[in-house]
Amino acid sequence: MRMSKSRKTLTALLALFTAVSITACSTDKGASSTGSPQPTKATEASKAPVANADEPAWKSDVKPITFDWYLNFSWFPNKWGVDATSQYITKKTGVNINFIVPAGNENEKLNTMIASGKLPDFITLGWYEDAVKKMIEGKMVLPLNDLAKQYDPYFFKVADPAKTSWYTQNDGNVYGYQNASSSSQDYKKYGENFVSNQTFMVRKDMYEALGKPDMRTPEGFLNALKAAKEKFPAVNGQPLIPLGLHEFTDRGNYSLEGYLQNFLAVPYEKDGKLYDRSTDPEYVNWLKTFRKANESGLLAKDIFIDKRPQMEEKIAQGRYFAMLYQRSDFAKQNISLYQKDPNTAYIAVDGPANSKKDAPTLSGPGISGWTVTLISKDVKDKARAIKFLSYLISEEGNKDLFLGEKGVSYDTINGKDQFKPEVVDLLNKDRATFDKKYGSSYTFWMLMDTNMNLKWAPPSVEPAKQPEDWTKGKTKSFSQYDNINPTGTSEEGIASNKIAQNWGKTLPKLLLTKSDAEFDQLFDKFQSDRKAAGLDKIQAYQQREFEANTKKIAQFSK
Repeated sequence: MRMSKSRKTLTALLALFTAVSITACSTDKGASSTGSPQPTKATEASKAPVANADEPAWKSDVKPITFDWYLNFSWFPNKWGVDATSQYITKKTGVNINFIVPAGNENEKLNTMIASGKLPDFITLGWYEDAVKKMIEGKMVLPLNDLAKQYDPYFFKVADPAKTSWYTQNDGNVYGYQNASSSSQDYKKYGENFVSNQTFMVRKDMYEALGKPDMRTPEGFLNALKAAKEKFPAVNGQPLIPLGLHEFTDRGNYSLEGYLQNFLAVPYEKDGKLYDRSTDPEYVNWLKTFRKANESGLLAKDIFIDKRPQMEEKIAQGRYFAMLYQRSDFAKQNISLYQKDPNTAYIAVDGPANSKKDAPTLSGPGISGWTVTLISKDVKDKARAIKFLSYLISEEGNKDLFLGEKGVSYDTINGKDQFKPEVVDLLNKDRATFDKKYGSSYTFWMLMDTNMNLKWAPPSVEPAKQPEDWTKGKTKSFSQYDNINPTGTSEEGIASNKIAQNWGKTLPKLLLTKSDAEFDQLFDKFQSDRKAAGLDKIQAYQQREFEANTKKIAQFSK
């Protein structure tokens, strides 16, 4: 079973979050951008030397240019140039963006592009995706450090050395820059403000009508789902869905992996050795609890087949009673429910717990971030690309992405740069309309710095505030366990991918078994298949990477 992503990671942000989540590399000096294309005329034209590395290089060339930017997230709904913020950034830098978003399965689209040998100018995807390594090993993306040395040394001034070190490969190069990333130093500086996306949410009115049941134990959990279905069989003429989870994919389900394990406070390591969380007795017992829920008619068929758009539609209708889900993934829908009737919105409560009822250990922001952004070897203008990336990761770029244009979406009010009252009002009431009108508050999140924006962010309001506050004190950094899974075409990488895909097929079958005995038989077969596929080698690889991560984190914690 794969190590779960925090983040999206995402916790994993991004998606009501577990993040979802999840890369460790050594830092040998070396190599350069082999496989780069011959300079185009546009590239040559923007090759003017940068005299001062302390000055933003993007200012030296603001001629109009359009970059194609691939986002490996089918749910991303926004277009560049529609809103005030993206229009402002284009006017300021000359850069326009054509976003390319897959219409269906992200992995199929990305693998097809990789197989074609040609990629769009920029690529943003989860750092945990196998495709990251494929693109690097295939020399399909350019080293950011080489681009910076040649065209924009300002990159080294604005890039966080802890973050670039984290993604430095064995050849000495760094190919991607992460968003929503927090180092150990960031935890020291901002940690008290950190929250997790991992939540157990219930519909407030239903939960209170049931007497606020304790759902931390398997018995209490099942009884509450049963009571909700009996008391509220339908919502506006549609059947109630007692429990919502993240979507099932060909590799499993976030909610039922690291997400659930974090709620159960299952340790990642014991005595310096990685612990196989997937075989933890408390975790297996809760998987059987979900099996029991299905046997009792408490798992709707919807949850096995719905994708995020279908889930968002049903959340907006208030059809779920409870959800083990990343809160930010349905923030828009929850705001809509709250606007209609605050009592129908979703709130965070104590969810599944271990037998000792220990507090959950929820995934907070980590050094790996949520996504990484890379520049393709096929980029139409290497100089403009690295200059634009440097701008986006700088404080100036992040301020533009978050606050937008002064006088339009923000102003200096009471001595502080902050959203105008009518802007923050729309942000809190209708995020979708806000995105299309203003496009600020990280509508375009590809290179957002979620620590930097704390100085500009308005205070949270309901319905977002309650679940955020619930996670405070329960949020941990699990950076040392990120990027430890083998990927690519190595022996360990092939074995890991095989196991992950087998798990993706096995997990729903486990929930659909008719008895605990049948569950045990299927679970035991999966474990034996793991071993046969090369589990020992995978675990040895993970241990090495974990130890390397620990050393790397210690280096930047001094």
